[in-house]
Amino acid sequence: MPELPEVETIRRGLESAILNKQITDLQVKKPKLLRNKQAYFFNTLKNNSIVNIDRIGKLLIFVLADKQNYLLVHLKMTGQLIYTKGGQMVAGGHKQAILGKLPNRYSHIIFHFTDGSKLFFNDMRQFGYMELVKDTEPIIKRYGIEPGTDNFTWENFQKVFVNRRIAIKVLLLNQQLISGIGNIYADEICYRAKVRPDRGVNTLTIAEKKKLFTATKYIIKKAVVNRGTTFSDYRDTSGQPGNFVKFLKVYGRAGQKCLSCRQVNIKKVKLGGRGTHFCSRCQK
Repeated sequence: MPELPEVETIRRGLESAILNKQITDLQVKKPKLLRNKQAYFFNTLKNNSIVNIDRIGKLLIFVLADKQNYLLVHLKMTGQLIYTKGGQMVAGGHKQAILGKLPNRYSHIIFHFTDGSKLFFNDMRQFGYMELVKDTEPIIKRYGIEPGTDNFTWENFQKVFVNRRIAIKVLLLNQQLISGIGNIYADEICYRAKVRPDRGVNTLTIAEKKKLFTATKYIIKKAVVNRGTTFSDYRDTSGQPGNFVKFLKVYGRAGQKCLSCRQVNIKKVKLGGRGTHFCSRCQK
């Protein structure tokens, strides 16, 4: 699943490609990916245009020219947005969707623009969605503090731990507390902070919380700069793999020697239904 760094990379790429282009037509092949009635979705977007692209956590927010509507786009597990114009392609999300001719069997929603360019919403597993809303404030309020923004302060970070006894990683993945962090970056954050992801947040000292705070800012910033992480299912907006994969210390390294201590192998366990990686020697 694309996490904050991947979705931010997609946002930046599309922002340079589709702004202020009038939508002349829409094809909706899988209405279940819409959270609106198909006719309403079509009538609202046809002849409209996108004037800005915002993001909160992993959610993309397309600001429409009519100044009355916003288009929300969530890629979930395997969604992808692909912009094409002639030989140009701006794409991000799931690798499988880029392969082959477009449209393909995963092309479920297609936007047509006046200049002949197109925006494809592909989704192999069909968990992603698009939704038109009149107001984004209630949606934004559902999300917690976000690394890289002004509200991600030490004061606000401390507050998310108050009266909670859940595992550290579970807290990091809770989008209502901290937005944008997914499985990959939660493991990397815990490793950099030298705390086990399965520890209860109520056992952390102030010093350890500060290490988590600093590690979160560092990991997310570095991942954004390096266009995210690539495995089998992600390419950035230029169709290239994210470079942060070169900096991974624990995620995807189960059974391999820890890069810091060189003494023990990285362990992988299930935590909250997620594969979780850590070094039993370096992380306390």
